[in-house]
Amino acid sequence: MKRNAFSYIAAIGGALFALNFASLANAADDVTVITLTQTPCQFIEAENGVDHGFTSTEQADCEKINAATGDKRVAESDALTLKPGKYIFRVTNKNVPYSLGFWLREEDYNWANPIHKLSKISVSGGGLDTGTTLDYEVELKEGEYLYSCPLNTTPDYKLHVKS
Repeated sequence: MKRNAFSYIAAIGGALFALNFASLANAADDVTVITLTQTPCQFIEAENGVDHGFTSTEQADCEKINAATGDKRVAESDALTLKPGKYIFRVTNKNVPYSLGFWLREEDYNWANPIHKLSKISVSGGGLDTGTTLDYEVELKEGEYLYSCPLNTTPDYKLHVKS
Protein backbone atom coordinates (compact mmCIF):
# COMPACT_ATOMS: atom_id res chain seq x y z
CA MET A 1 0.00 0.00 0.00
CA LYS A 2 2.79 2.45 0.86
CA ARG A 3 4.42 1.77 -2.48
CA ASN A 4 1.23 2.60 -4.34
CA ALA A 5 0.76 5.80 -2.31
CA PHE A 6 4.37 6.80 -3.00
CA SER A 7 3.92 6.08 -6.72
CA TYR A 8 0.73 8.12 -6.71
CA ILE A 9 2.45 11.08 -5.00
CA ALA A 10 5.44 10.85 -7.35
CA ALA A 11 3.10 10.83 -10.37
CA ILE A 12 1.24 13.89 -9.10
CA GLY A 13 4.54 15.67 -8.41
CA GLY A 14 5.79 14.81 -11.90
CA ALA A 15 2.56 16.05 -13.46
CA LEU A 16 2.71 19.31 -11.51
CA PHE A 17 6.33 19.79 -12.56
CA ALA A 18 5.39 19.18 -16.20
CA LEU A 19 2.48 21.64 -15.97
CA ASN A 20 4.69 24.26 -14.35
CA PHE A 21 7.38 23.77 -17.00
CA ALA A 22 4.75 24.03 -19.76
CA SER A 23 3.39 27.27 -18.29
CA LEU A 24 6.92 28.71 -18.18
CA ALA A 25 7.41 27.73 -21.82
CA ASN A 26 4.09 29.36 -22.72
CA ALA A 27 5.05 32.49 -20.81
CA ALA A 28 8.16 32.74 -22.97
CA ASP A 29 5.96 32.37 -26.05
CA ASP A 30 3.90 35.38 -24.90
CA VAL A 31 6.87 37.69 -25.47
CA THR A 32 6.86 39.52 -28.81
CA VAL A 33 10.16 40.47 -30.41
CA ILE A 34 10.38 43.90 -32.05
CA THR A 35 13.42 44.24 -34.32
CA LEU A 36 15.03 47.66 -34.66
CA THR A 37 18.07 48.58 -36.74
CA GLN A 38 20.23 51.61 -36.02
CA THR A 39 22.22 53.25 -38.76
CA PRO A 40 23.85 56.64 -38.32
CA CYS A 41 21.37 59.11 -36.78
CA GLN A 42 18.25 56.96 -37.18
CA PHE A 43 16.27 53.77 -36.58
CA ILE A 44 15.38 52.39 -40.04
CA GLU A 45 12.09 50.73 -39.03
CA ALA A 46 10.87 53.90 -37.31
CA GLU A 47 11.23 55.82 -40.56
CA ASN A 48 9.02 53.58 -42.69
CA GLY A 49 11.96 51.28 -43.52
CA VAL A 50 13.95 54.03 -45.21
CA ASP A 51 17.69 54.18 -44.57
CA HIS A 52 18.59 57.80 -45.33
CA GLY A 53 22.25 56.92 -45.80
CA PHE A 54 23.53 59.41 -43.25
CA THR A 55 27.20 59.22 -42.33
CA SER A 56 28.56 59.85 -38.89
CA THR A 57 31.89 59.41 -37.19
CA GLU A 58 30.76 60.88 -33.86
CA GLN A 59 27.65 61.86 -31.95
CA ALA A 60 27.98 65.53 -32.96
CA ASP A 61 27.38 64.57 -36.63
CA CYS A 62 23.97 63.17 -35.75
CA GLU A 63 23.13 66.13 -33.54
CA LYS A 64 23.56 68.40 -36.60
CA ILE A 65 21.69 66.08 -39.00
CA ASN A 66 18.74 65.54 -36.68
CA ALA A 67 18.53 69.20 -35.68
CA ALA A 68 17.96 69.94 -39.37
CA THR A 69 15.81 66.96 -40.43
CA GLY A 70 14.70 64.91 -37.40
CA ASP A 71 11.35 66.58 -36.67
CA LYS A 72 10.24 66.38 -40.32
CA ARG A 73 11.28 62.72 -40.63
CA VAL A 74 9.42 61.74 -37.45
CA ALA A 75 6.32 63.68 -38.54
CA GLU A 76 6.29 61.79 -41.86
CA SER A 77 6.74 58.37 -40.29
CA ASP A 78 4.13 56.07 -38.79
CA ALA A 79 4.39 55.62 -35.04
CA LEU A 80 4.70 52.04 -33.85
CA THR A 81 1.47 50.79 -32.26
CA LEU A 82 1.48 47.77 -29.95
CA LYS A 83 -0.90 46.06 -27.54
CA PRO A 84 -0.10 45.96 -23.82
CA GLY A 85 2.18 43.05 -23.01
CA LYS A 86 5.71 41.72 -22.80
CA TYR A 87 8.21 42.66 -25.48
CA ILE A 88 11.83 42.21 -26.38
CA PHE A 89 13.24 45.07 -28.40
CA ARG A 90 16.06 43.50 -30.40
CA VAL A 91 18.31 46.38 -31.45
CA THR A 92 21.19 46.13 -33.93
CA ASN A 93 23.98 48.59 -34.66
CA LYS A 94 24.17 48.05 -38.42
CA ASN A 95 27.04 50.31 -39.41
CA VAL A 96 27.52 53.10 -36.89
CA PRO A 97 31.27 53.26 -36.17
CA TYR A 98 30.88 53.92 -32.43
CA SER A 99 29.09 52.30 -29.51
CA LEU A 100 25.35 52.92 -29.25
CA GLY A 101 22.52 52.36 -26.83
CA PHE A 102 18.75 52.16 -26.66
CA TRP A 103 16.25 53.97 -24.45
CA LEU A 104 12.51 53.30 -24.30
CA ARG A 105 10.44 55.23 -21.77
CA GLU A 106 7.01 56.62 -21.04
CA GLU A 107 6.51 59.86 -22.93
CA ASP A 108 6.48 62.03 -19.80
CA TYR A 109 9.38 60.21 -18.12
CA ASN A 110 11.96 62.52 -16.55
CA TRP A 111 15.21 60.75 -15.71
CA ALA A 112 16.03 63.42 -13.09
CA ASN A 113 12.80 62.79 -11.15
CA PRO A 114 13.44 60.07 -8.52
CA ILE A 115 9.70 59.28 -8.32
CA HIS A 116 9.64 58.53 -12.07
CA LYS A 117 12.44 56.02 -11.59
CA LEU A 118 10.14 54.12 -9.22
CA SER A 119 6.78 54.63 -10.91
CA LYS A 120 7.31 54.91 -14.68
CA ILE A 121 8.52 52.52 -17.37
CA SER A 122 12.03 53.08 -18.66
CA VAL A 123 14.44 50.52 -20.12
CA SER A 124 17.86 51.40 -21.46
CA GLY A 125 21.36 50.16 -22.04
CA GLY A 126 24.49 50.62 -24.07
CA GLY A 127 27.21 48.43 -25.48
CA LEU A 128 25.86 48.26 -29.02
CA ASP A 129 29.14 48.23 -30.91
CA THR A 130 29.16 48.01 -34.72
CA GLY A 131 27.50 44.75 -35.78
CA THR A 132 26.21 43.99 -32.28
CA THR A 133 22.61 43.08 -31.45
CA LEU A 134 21.22 43.34 -27.91
CA ASP A 135 17.82 42.56 -26.40
CA TYR A 136 15.91 44.92 -24.12
CA GLU A 137 12.99 43.29 -22.32
CA VAL A 138 10.04 45.32 -21.06
CA GLU A 139 6.38 44.92 -20.17
CA LEU A 140 4.36 47.77 -21.65
CA LYS A 141 1.06 49.05 -20.33
CA GLU A 142 -1.36 51.30 -22.22
CA GLY A 143 0.09 54.72 -22.86
CA GLU A 144 2.41 56.82 -24.95
CA TYR A 145 6.13 56.08 -25.16
CA LEU A 146 9.27 57.37 -26.83
CA TYR A 147 12.34 55.45 -27.95
CA SER A 148 15.68 56.71 -29.13
CA CYS A 149 19.42 56.37 -28.86
CA PRO A 150 21.02 59.22 -26.93
CA LEU A 151 24.50 58.06 -28.04
CA ASN A 152 23.60 58.05 -31.76
CA THR A 153 21.42 61.09 -31.18
CA THR A 154 18.40 59.79 -33.01
CA PRO A 155 15.07 61.58 -32.90
CA ASP A 156 12.54 60.57 -30.25
CA TYR A 157 10.31 58.08 -32.06
CA LYS A 158 6.74 57.61 -30.84
CA LEU A 159 5.26 54.32 -29.66
CA HIS A 160 1.56 53.93 -28.85
CA VAL A 161 0.40 51.08 -26.61
CA LYS A 162 -3.35 50.44 -26.63
CA SER A 163 -5.74 47.50 -26.46
